[in-house]
Amino acid sequence: MNHDETTAGHLQELRRGTVVLACLIRLRTPDYGYALLESLNAQGILVDANTLYPLLRRLEKQGLLASEWNTDEARPRKFYRTSPAGELLADALMTDWRRIDDALAGLTDGDAS
Repeated sequence: MNHDETTAGHLQELRRGTVVLACLIRLRTPDYGYALLESLNAQGILVDANTLYPLLRRLEKQGLLASEWNTDEARPRKFYRTSPAGELLADALMTDWRRIDDALAGLTDGDAS
């Protein structure tokens, strides 16, 4: 495995959990899948549709997202929103994210003990 493949693999691992957290935070305002995909990518959270749509279905099955169909337009769209359980998980993940970020900052600043 060359350096680029190694880096790509580790970056993918790092992003995997962050996409879940980003979806839970972003979907506090209900939206449909494609708009979510566009907004995440615009914020620099790069994810493709083949990853996002199965993730949305899994989070919904786990009770972390709720959904409903909007049939007001010519093309029906499934809107997702973070459920109360998803809010609790997002809060827990953000708390841990901040703890890890602080710890990494301490390591890079030379504060490791």
